[in-house]
Amino acid sequence: MTKVAIVYFSGYGHTVKQAEAVAAGAASVEGADVSVYRLSQEGDLTADEFEALASADAIIYGSPTYMGGPAWQFKKFADATSKPWFTQAWKDKIAAGFTNSATVNGDKASTVTYFFTLAQQHGQVWVGTGLLPANTKAHGPDDVNWTGGSAGALAISPADASPEEAPRKGDLDTARLLGERVAKAAKRWGAAT
Repeated sequence: MTKVAIVYFSGYGHTVKQAEAVAAGAASVEGADVSVYRLSQEGDLTADEFEALASADAIIYGSPTYMGGPAWQFKKFADATSKPWFTQAWKDKIAAGFTNSATVNGDKASTVTYFFTLAQQHGQVWVGTGLLPANTKAHGPDDVNWTGGSAGALAISPADASPEEAPRKGDLDTARLLGERVAKAAKRWGAAT
């Protein structure tokens, strides 16, 4: 059994939809056991949830992008990971990330870079989307990787859109594909060790 953990924060519900799509993609891989941990509004996980991350083969990080970076709740979680960092408890686990913001750019790359740096601090192995961008005139929000993320899954949720309206189909499909890719990578990585 390959254990995939998704730990994320969502302020308004849009990133919940993205996390659900990542989880669905990971769960579609035979032998994957997926756990989803949503950070509280105070940026906390329960002690049991935090401890469960130690047994995961892969950890996928997620947060909306606020003011050019992850939400403070996610940063609080990241700071709390100094205990497993000190013992290298997450070393060699697969890692990936996803984010969402109201604009096409929104400095989402800064958030994914934050996740990448956190993963590297822990000695994790980063997995990007592996997807080509949907970047022709014929493409739009319903196409996979319309936002063009390589390092992580990116989504756009306009400021006046409800979680039922956004992220849109293409961004959710991209999130699903990221989850699937991470689960497959973790399964291969675990078989090789």
